[in-house]
Amino acid sequence: MIGLKKRWNPSTDEKRQLVERDNRTLSIRQQCSLLQLNRSVYYYQRLPDIKPGDQTIMNLIDEVYTEFPEYGAPRMTEALIRLGTHINHKKVERLMRQMGLQAHYPGPRTSTPHSDNKIFPYLLRGLTAAHPNHIWGTDITYIRLLDSFAYLTAILDWYSRYIVVWTLSPTMEAGFCVENLEKALAKAQPNFHNSDQGSQFTSQDYVSQLQQYPDIKISMDGRGSFWDNIFTERLWRTIKWNEVYVHDYQSYHEAEKSLGAYITKYNERRICSAIGKKIPAELYYED
Repeated sequence: MIGLKKRWNPSTDEKRQLVERDNRTLSIRQQCSLLQLNRSVYYYQRLPDIKPGDQTIMNLIDEVYTEFPEYGAPRMTEALIRLGTHINHKKVERLMRQMGLQAHYPGPRTSTPHSDNKIFPYLLRGLTAAHPNHIWGTDITYIRLLDSFAYLTAILDWYSRYIVVWTLSPTMEAGFCVENLEKALAKAQPNFHNSDQGSQFTSQDYVSQLQQYPDIKISMDGRGSFWDNIFTERLWRTIKWNEVYVHDYQSYHEAEKSLGAYITKYNERRICSAIGKKIPAELYYED
């Protein structure tokens, strides 16, 4: 009809462009809700492009880093050269940054987390997990694929070593960590939630989810400290050595399916010597 304005019906891409990441009044979650945009769609990006030859080097970096998480770019470069890879320090630094890796070691750091995000103190020194959902730890790790890579995040119950929830993502955007946390909080709420100081875990969306529960105390590792989140680091080693490194995932979906099967086995069937030769699910769901 003449004279009537055409109703605006934005596409998904147009909606994504309207979301303001730096908006301090409305979180990304709230903006997506107002725009009727699924957050998983907002955060989704295609698998990252990799320069020819970099995939093999990144996979090797991952293996070395899993064994020696204290290695920064200089020692990682030396390790790769000793393994027969001719590479310079700047390229190793770039690839480690792309993979989300940094050296873990005690002492002051010159780098800082996202300047706009709040950092919480480490609250777990001298504290031992005494019951299920006493302390949760979370982190992100690199997962290699045939021609690309993805990222795995998980929330681990420190008392039982039970993986409460996990999520695989093609990128390191904060959204997949937020959604992973939401799934966990729908199951239970811990007394303490511990993470590193990465931008995914210090983001407004992530922290605000935890702050909805006044009884949850937020703890964050000292910058670059491996020991502050040791149980999650050990989990990554277990998953890498027993699952990831013995498979050549042909695709993202194959990795997701295979990791899901392994994590179910880890939770429900694998005997863990660190918890008295029990199975994580036995302790997590103990009466």
